[in-house]
Amino acid sequence: MHQSRWPVLRLIVLGAFSISCASGFKLTRYTTGESLYAAAVDQYQKRKWDNAIQAFEKLTLELPARDTLLPTAHYFLARAYAQRGDHLLAAQAYNRLAESFATDTLADDAMFEAGLEYEKLWRKPVLDAQYGGEALSVFQTLLALYPDSPLTEKTVKEIAHMQEWFATKDFETAMYYFRRKAYDPALIYFRDVVRLYPETDRARESYLRMAEAYDAIRWKEDKAEVCKTLYERYPQDRQVPIVCGPPGKTDSTSAGQL
Repeated sequence: MHQSRWPVLRLIVLGAFSISCASGFKLTRYTTGESLYAAAVDQYQKRKWDNAIQAFEKLTLELPARDTLLPTAHYFLARAYAQRGDHLLAAQAYNRLAESFATDTLADDAMFEAGLEYEKLWRKPVLDAQYGGEALSVFQTLLALYPDSPLTEKTVKEIAHMQEWFATKDFETAMYYFRRKAYDPALIYFRDVVRLYPETDRARESYLRMAEAYDAIRWKEDKAEVCKTLYERYPQDRQVPIVCGPPGKTDSTSAGQL
């Protein structure tokens, strides 16, 4: 969250009246937006996520469109969902904030947090990558819409992390076929890795396994082309000469099928 928004929040919270929970939390007790907001923040700080969600959700539905509390109500609603472990609802709530208040100082924060919440839903690279795709899309949109955001560096790192996971997913599929000596489908996935995710470590591994696959099916010219690429891109890698032999033997007059 940008620093410019925090002073406003602190004033609201510090100026709020003391909220008693002895008789339970009831939304009907708070008759103004300010009092309900203060109550919602109080419940959030006490880690009573269900109560905080009810209050912030009511605020997002009932506050006037121009009310200055509305964007922060959306933001804390999303945070409360995240704290409760409802990552999909949190991501959706962050997205609503970013879409509804695109010029607000919280917009880029919300997009970044939405991406992180989608990331949490993709638990392993080998699993369904639907939410990984959502995360990557959100991060890329953040860079496009807010190129001067202070979150740019972190966003770039998250994109690299996502690309590594996507590359790993394709690489593991390729290795499934490779281990069974089904080299044709293995090569298809290895080529996808080096084409779509060239900056990942899995790209290097894919080139190495491609060279081995071409060697196994005796496609010498294709192996030579892959090995030439390996020496160009990874000249210090110790695995390259083991797989390809000395660099002088990798030249080929025929283009490979990368």
